[in-house]
Amino acid sequence: MTPFETIEIEAMMAACDGGGGPLGHPKVYLSLAPLGRVECPYCSRLFVNRAIAPSDKIGAGESPPEGPAEGSRA
Repeated sequence: MTPFETIEIEAMMAACDGGGGPLGHPKVYLSLAPLGRVECPYCSRLFVNRAIAPSDKIGAGESPPEGPAEGSRA
């Protein structure tokens, strides 16, 4: 599912109330750790830390590539 809106921020914690005043949703605080991005479970807004998340994939619904798991012998 494509996020409703992508919001770039400088922090690792986002607050979302859905916008729209009384037509929004309860305010929730969302942690962007560990990927530097998080999607609001109520309104699907995507919050992205522009210093961490790769800008070429913002809004594409893709996660950054993961390295080898800890303890693996790659």
